[in-house]
Amino acid sequence: MHHSRLCSLQIDCKVDDIDAAARFWAAALGCPVDMDHPGSRDKYRQLATPPDQPMIQLQCVDHESRVHLDIETDDIKAEVARLQNLGATIFKCLDRWVVMQAPSGQRFCVVRVQRPGFAENANRWD
Repeated sequence: MHHSRLCSLQIDCKVDDIDAAARFWAAALGCPVDMDHPGSRDKYRQLATPPDQPMIQLQCVDHESRVHLDIETDDIKAEVARLQNLGATIFKCLDRWVVMQAPSGQRFCVVRVQRPGFAENANRWD
């Protein structure tokens, strides 16, 4: 048995200035940039979202700009296997997460638990 849930929306930005991109999205979404959050580092900027909403993080990337989802789980290996059984494929395994591709072509990440309230709000998979 393991658990998982939607964790975050990742706004992938092919830009030279991640701070300018973060200012735009902060204003557009009404969520200020949280530079004190551990997710705001190097090429990443975290927006402040209410605890009952997914996190929103911007990241500088080399590929075209897009948005992708992160699914958080207490067992990455089990969640990857569950998603493979649904038809997803592994695109790339990294040190702390796995990039997967849905049968419909979208890429998404499976990550370790990131947000508070996980135990109360996650889906249970037997």
